[in-house]
Amino acid sequence: MRSIIKTISWRTIAIIITSAVSFIITGNLVIALSIGSIDTLIKLFAYYFHERVWEHVGFGRHKTSW
Repeated sequence: MRSIIKTISWRTIAIIITSAVSFIITGNLVIALSIGSIDTLIKLFAYYFHERVWEHVGFGRHKTSW
């Protein structure tokens, strides 16, 4: 669940940035929002699966002994 919430919060920030840059470059709001939406859908799934893979990687984690 944590991975899902992190994914959504980050993609919200990212869609705003991507759409703003797209609008600055194209001057067209419809194209800018289309680019932002497509980018978000692709990267939302990519980030989620990236997070899931890293859950299985021990690199950088500290082992605790009880």
